[in-house]
Amino acid sequence: MKIAFFTETFLPKVDGIVTRLTKTVRHLIEAGDEVVVFCPEGCPENYMGAQVVGVPAMPLPLYPELKLGLPGPAVSEALDNFQPDLVHVINPAVLGLGGIWLAKTNNIPLIASYHTHLPKYLEHYGMGMLEPLLWELLKAAHNQAILNLCTSTAMVKELSEKGIQNTALWQRGVDTEVFRPELRSDSMRKRLLGNFSDEGALLIYVGRLSAEKQIERIKPVLEALPNTRLALVGDGPHRQQLEKTFENTCTNFVGYLAGEELASAYASGDAFLFPSSTETLGLVLLEAMAAGCPVVGADRGGIPDIITDGENGCLFDPDGKNEGAESLINATQRLLKNDLEHQSMRKSARQEAERWGWASATEQLRRYYQKILKQQSLKIAA
Repeated sequence: MKIAFFTETFLPKVDGIVTRLTKTVRHLIEAGDEVVVFCPEGCPENYMGAQVVGVPAMPLPLYPELKLGLPGPAVSEALDNFQPDLVHVINPAVLGLGGIWLAKTNNIPLIASYHTHLPKYLEHYGMGMLEPLLWELLKAAHNQAILNLCTSTAMVKELSEKGIQNTALWQRGVDTEVFRPELRSDSMRKRLLGNFSDEGALLIYVGRLSAEKQIERIKPVLEALPNTRLALVGDGPHRQQLEKTFENTCTNFVGYLAGEELASAYASGDAFLFPSSTETLGLVLLEAMAAGCPVVGADRGGIPDIITDGENGCLFDPDGKNEGAESLINATQRLLKNDLEHQSMRKSARQEAERWGWASATEQLRRYYQKILKQQSLKIAA
């Protein structure tokens, strides 16, 4: 098969979408497929045997980390030269809309996938009143596709309820060879602790430091549980505000980590706290679990697909008392209170992650592609 991806998010950016897309591209190439990726400029020229086409882009004013690609004639020419069997648009925005238009005008079967819960982000940027409008725009874009893939059962349900048609689940995946419990180390733990002593539980967060991640919710946990320490791994536009919020707490801003260092950071923590209630899936949760670090996450979006409460982690109610603070404190206490139960959760977290390899997730995607191509050939034959 020949597949053309259109995405607003790709290398050198690092996030869950890029992780999924790079792993998918790798496994598609290994299966013998041909791939081209259209994405914002600044990317490598190729990746794992796939051609990568950089498109002029501008940063989104409220969210400069996200660049909106502006498709021009060069994109159309590159697509014509590649002659794809399918177009797959990741989170259709400006570049994605270009991909939709090119697919429709060239009669190429179109698939779209939903990875970022943008309508729920708006309220964290003071624009909640635009949520109904954004849903209408998303519906108009996604309903051009033959198939709309979501990364959790909750998102399949929500998009269907919002009027987006032909939704299906694209199963989760994680690299259990990179992320593994054996990478737990005293030296990484010291790095995560920074200048703080190792007297109590080390809580970690990994991800973008941005408003919609609701990281401030962790502060009451530090205040309620004496001797807990917090390591924030990552960076982003909200860091300066967070440094003020967590001033005078035992919080260390670690910055970005990648590769084996990141895997070691997960493995060296006692609990992974993920307070966001806007996640379509939360790949970092699976990475933490693969490293044997049990997680505390919101009982919203795609997170309950990953966490079985009390077995491989704990869920909290983000809409509970004091904006979910009390529930988050209780969930963290439950996870940490008993060492034997905590060790059991570590093992269960790893076992859950081992069920979800990237190879099987990509094979599922290939079956979706093959089914669509078969349906299209039958239509033509008829």
